[in-house]
Amino acid sequence: MKFDLKIINGIIVDGCGSPRSSGEIAVREGRIAAIGEELGEAAQTINAGGSVVAPGFIDMHTHYDAQILWDRTLSISPSHGVTTVVMGNCGFGIAPTRAHHRDMILQTLERVEGMSLGALRAGIGDDWAFETFPEYLSAIEARGSLINVSAYLGHTPLRMYVMGTDAMTRAAEPQEVAAMLRLVDEAGEAGALGLSSSGSATHHGYEGHPVPSRLAELSEYDALIGGIAKSHGVFQATMGKGLFLKQFRGFAADHGVTVAWTALLSNLTGPGSHRKYLDSTHELIERQGLNVVPQVSPRPLTLDFNFDAAFPFEARDFFGPTMKTDHAGRMTLYRDPAFRQAFKNDRRDERPHQLIGWDERATISYAPTDEQLTGRRVKSVADERGVDPVDLVLELSIDSDLQTRISVPVLNYDEDAVGEILQDPLTVIALSDAGAHASQLCDACYTTDFLGRWVRERGIVSLEEGVRMLTARPAEVLGLSNRGRLKVGCAADIVVFDPTTIAAGPLRRTYDLPGGADRLVSDAIGINTVIVNGTIISPGNDQASMPGQLIRGRT
Repeated sequence: MKFDLKIINGIIVDGCGSPRSSGEIAVREGRIAAIGEELGEAAQTINAGGSVVAPGFIDMHTHYDAQILWDRTLSISPSHGVTTVVMGNCGFGIAPTRAHHRDMILQTLERVEGMSLGALRAGIGDDWAFETFPEYLSAIEARGSLINVSAYLGHTPLRMYVMGTDAMTRAAEPQEVAAMLRLVDEAGEAGALGLSSSGSATHHGYEGHPVPSRLAELSEYDALIGGIAKSHGVFQATMGKGLFLKQFRGFAADHGVTVAWTALLSNLTGPGSHRKYLDSTHELIERQGLNVVPQVSPRPLTLDFNFDAAFPFEARDFFGPTMKTDHAGRMTLYRDPAFRQAFKNDRRDERPHQLIGWDERATISYAPTDEQLTGRRVKSVADERGVDPVDLVLELSIDSDLQTRISVPVLNYDEDAVGEILQDPLTVIALSDAGAHASQLCDACYTTDFLGRWVRERGIVSLEEGVRMLTARPAEVLGLSNRGRLKVGCAADIVVFDPTTIAAGPLRRTYDLPGGADRLVSDAIGINTVIVNGTIISPGNDQASMPGQLIRGRT
């Protein structure tokens, strides 16, 4: 029988860690139909020309929940070989949402995920085709997508749907927890991958309030996680006070769920702290048999921001007033000597926190009032001018109407430590945050960056293992048995790439979001062909076809 598609002359790396091999891969009706030699005729043949043929990459930590409603391509992920994404991480999302809460949800995304409110409003529009989470999944499925998508139910919109604005200020009453549990059951039946939440002190939403999930008590978590266990869902959690390894262990032990937590990064709680968390991971998984899996990243967490939305500093107590005022109010605060002194004192605080020494690492990435400063170190310029770095960045910001941008590596900038984290077999690479913080970072390119910088250049793992870490490993954690592997019967999600050139191109700023909002993007290097469910999406797809599937639950 004739195949729909055949790939020849490739180096097959199956995603399972098996030694590379040669041969052909044939596709029929969106699935891998055969792997071997001289498989027969096909309607379409791709000559890989000695490049690697691998499973499509799986990005299990994105925030495309809103973007998918105006951008069915989920740019830029497919260009970097990603064929499956998971949305709704960190407790955020846009469903369930009552009509009168819509703008409040969008403002929460603006604050906590650095999304342009203007882009969100323009992109989604006024006519939301959904209110409940099942309706949201159906709306996505009806619209179609270029690549495969799956979604968690977010704890923040869930709480707000049940509790209204009280969700941002108090714990839930028993009847409210019961109402949330009914919605969890409903979402699980509709195909939610699980539940996501956040306890992170950096997560502030509407009008600077803590995001609603941060107000949840342990009893609420226990009830809701018990609900997702019925559908064998995953609990994705961004750690914070009262929501970390002790609690994750309890959830995994009591309910048998996989806990995928965000994120194990270098310098998380000081130099060398990653080893403590790796040891804890091995204790929980290997010795206690509990699936408590840390998400990790191959890229430094570098934020490019201005002081109109200074996300890296918003968890610091002295910065609280900036989130409860407007642009003019922030300008006034930044002129206040008392605010500046508090900022300086925080920088000198000897208690470990992620921003200790930020001024030593920071770069001026955009200086509209003095272009010669662009690309220069903050500390160097401050020393030249004989001023404190705090005074320098605030004066530059005020002079530019808060448009001056500063780039700061916050976490994961110690490459030796990052290498240790990546080499640990119990971690899982994630944390692209694709769709979020678009003007501040672009880590949707982590797949090509990892294969180029960490696999080819630094050689921390073999090519076979590097591919496995981007494919079968996240599929295993998520419970997606028919993706992330080149095996007969699996979905034909395939990427063909040149292992000698694959890389992420330099970041560049574009203005292609709705309403002309800006974002950082990276062009992929060395990606030759991307196939989703047997359909070639790159190169040459005119986007008339949207072969991506909505993945409902664990498959």
